Amino acid sequence: MNMQTTPLVARRSPGPDGEKIITLAALAVGGQGGGVLTNWIVDVAEANGYRAQSTSVAGVAQRTGATIYYIEMCRDTGRAPVFALSPAQGDVDVLIASELMEGGRAILRGFVTPGRTTLIASTHRIAAVSEKIAPGDGRADGEEVIRAMGIAADRVIAFDMETLAKEAGSVISSSLLGGLAGSGALPFPKESFEAVIRASGRGVEASLGAFRAAYDCATGATPPPAPPVDVAPPTAMRVPAALDREWRALVARLRALPAEVQGMTQRGLEKVVDYQDLAYGAQYLDMVESLARQDAAPFAMTEAAAKYCARALCYDDILRVADLKTRASRFNRVRGEVVVGEDQLLMLTEYFHPRFEEFCTTLPRALGGWLQASPRAERLYARYFDKGRRVRTDRLSGFALLWAISALRPMRRRLLRHGSEMAHVDQWFAAVQEVALQDRAMAVELLANYRLIKGYSDTHARGLTKFARVMGALPMLRGRADGADWMRRLRTAALADVEGTALEGAIATVESFAGARA
Repeated sequence: MNMQTTPLVARRSPGPDGEKIITLAALAVGGQGGGVLTNWIVDVAEANGYRAQSTSVAGVAQRTGATIYYIEMCRDTGRAPVFALSPAQGDVDVLIASELMEGGRAILRGFVTPGRTTLIASTHRIAAVSEKIAPGDGRADGEEVIRAMGIAADRVIAFDMETLAKEAGSVISSSLLGGLAGSGALPFPKESFEAVIRASGRGVEASLGAFRAAYDCATGATPPPAPPVDVAPPTAMRVPAALDREWRALVARLRALPAEVQGMTQRGLEKVVDYQDLAYGAQYLDMVESLARQDAAPFAMTEAAAKYCARALCYDDILRVADLKTRASRFNRVRGEVVVGEDQLLMLTEYFHPRFEEFCTTLPRALGGWLQASPRAERLYARYFDKGRRVRTDRLSGFALLWAISALRPMRRRLLRHGSEMAHVDQWFAAVQEVALQDRAMAVELLANYRLIKGYSDTHARGLTKFARVMGALPMLRGRADGADWMRRLRTAALADVEGTALEGAIATVESFAGARA
């Protein structure tokens, strides 16, 4: 039986000339001014003789949630149009993404259509929750998303609009509006967009500056901001004059290492000294030098030691967290991220929830060990102290509390946590040194296994468990030509998921061929 199908056509306004409804969707996360952007676009449309309707649907993709703002507009013909309340796949003319991955998600959801959709996106990154919780490097490939944009959209306007907004002292909603105006996707003049910004009455000059900068980039009048590059660490660490001689002695030891590893070792040395003191830096160089004596060009094992020994020595504890949260550099970074104006006050609240184990390990070894072995002490702690605490570090009392905790750093070597960490590090490094005598490639992988240990509390406990499982496969892999490759595969599997399902499967594979060989 033949069936006649009716082709899909774009929805039209009820005007006599049949003018098409313009559909626009904007995706923004909390704090980016998505609502303000939507109101601006509606105001521009109405100021140019259009009818417009806006809706919003909250989501939970990132931070406080990515919200989809949806606008439909058409020329006012005197008759009331029927507007939809949410975007439909294949029916979006303009898609605005406030962050690169939001643009990628819009493509996956079918909101970007070849031959139709103009995609306007900021290329800066805000790590999604799924990226943050990954045990390893969970960052998505931004270049892949940009390539997908070029395939999925009819036209792409993509550059770092967040940087332009910050440079102007505004928020990204202003630069997104500039990108939209400069794209020419809407039939409205630039002056109309500027007029609605002026009419808003708040932060007008800063918003106009961000708008104009993005407009010029979108039209090609000025080049977009260059992508950020990793800044190399300083070539010399600043230390007090009284410690300069001791520091120079450490630097001299560093310069005696092979040239191929000096850069990584310098980074590690500065990190370790910043974490504790110069004596700790000497301990770090002892570890690196011991493997350098067993290594040969291109010194891959020594470079791995320079990287992962620093990581092992600089474990996360309450003292370190308090230190980082009370540094001036952190306050400056937060002020820059939230774009605090000169006439605004920054309120900063830190959240802490130390468990009983963390409390005990921050005490001297004898006292901490005694409390850990006391069920009564654990019950008392759970009853009176085991609860989350919010500390306002923008206030003197909260800042002083964390600063006092960070000031305990000179006592760190006498604390219970340091004793347990160093026992674990010594055991790991002894295994590395032993394996390095016969198989430097395997030693490199054993060093890299310390990637599995990070954070504190439950995160640290899970990392230790996975580390033990991966290192436990060493007897099965030693002496095999592909042993180092399999050790790397086990670590990759351990970093693949939080639950450790992939790791258990990989270990089962190793056990199968190890058992067959036996």
